[in-house]
Amino acid sequence: MRWLQPDDFALPLHGRLYQCLTALAHRGAAIDPVTVLWEAQHRQLLTADIAPADLMGLVSHPVGSPEYWGERILRRTLLGQAHTVSLRLRALTDGPANTPHQLITGSRRALAELSALRTRWQRANTQPDAPSTPRAARTPAVPRAGPPALTTTPPHSTRAPR
Repeated sequence: MRWLQPDDFALPLHGRLYQCLTALAHRGAAIDPVTVLWEAQHRQLLTADIAPADLMGLVSHPVGSPEYWGERILRRTLLGQAHTVSLRLRALTDGPANTPHQLITGSRRALAELSALRTRWQRANTQPDAPSTPRAARTPAVPRAGPPALTTTPPHSTRAPR
């Protein structure tokens, strides 16, 4: 789930735990209770509020497909981002001092963040394409009606030589 990011999780602890698991997977390390606990300790996840047993309880009991929950997390993030963008746009339109240029610029910035998240959502929900066969060469374009094309050769001179 390369399209999922730690900021997508509602609780920062879950996002940091996701970072631990992806770091272990990226390094090719075994993902077992000891290595997960070591990585969490290395990333300073274990505090007075979070005991090792609580942390292991989060990762030890699977509650379904990771892909299912990854898509749910990303859907919640997408809806939350859409709500935030709508509030930003409302604040821009309600501001009497904002010029049309400021409204356009601010709305484009807000919508760019939403568009990036939407792209991740689409990647999460589409199946990777099978390798396609090479395309045939394009056929030449059909000439369109209009004025004749200009030639690059100079016209012949009609002057008589002296």
